Amino acid sequence: MSEVTILAYGAGNVASVRFALERLGAEVRLTADPFEVAAAERLILPGVGAAAYAMSRLHDLQLVEPIRAFRRPLLGVCLGQQLLFDASDEGGGTAMLGLIPGRVTALAPGANLPVPHMGWSRLSQIRDDPLLEGVGDGAYTYFVHGFVCPDGPATLARADYGGPVPAVVRAGNRWGCQFHPERSAAAGARILKNFLELPA
Repeated sequence: MSEVTILAYGAGNVASVRFALERLGAEVRLTADPFEVAAAERLILPGVGAAAYAMSRLHDLQLVEPIRAFRRPLLGVCLGQQLLFDASDEGGGTAMLGLIPGRVTALAPGANLPVPHMGWSRLSQIRDDPLLEGVGDGAYTYFVHGFVCPDGPATLARADYGGPVPAVVRAGNRWGCQFHPERSAAAGARILKNFLELPA
């Protein structure tokens, strides 16, 4: 049985992520302990809400350095993906984890495209990756976000919301999903299953 640790730092929808992983047979640990984070086999960084608040919680709990030093599979979910980048424009500017280069910016509203982006969008796969194994090009996943990560070399898959939305990213052992895999039906379950099967 795969083991996975979820960071329970007060800024994420931990329960739904945990239930989705347990349905896949994973042994799930919730923690905000820096030593348990450092020892984890796999780590998930969830997140909902504001980047500044999430980063303040990570700093208060002394989790920033253990996350930065983590060398086994790490998955950021929704805001958790955004936290992997250098900084965000949210709240006038927030320094983040700096694990992937680039700055997170506000989504621009467009005709019939309200912000936040909330609902189902198709994935367009840019390159192959073990996290996306068995996830068909054009698969639907569920998004809720008002900020968007930069589209660059880390992008594995995009959605389209008046422009490219980096939906899945990777830099080394760090992956991110802008959407909520735990709410994304079969495609999301397959992504979580793939994450549990990554070599740790």
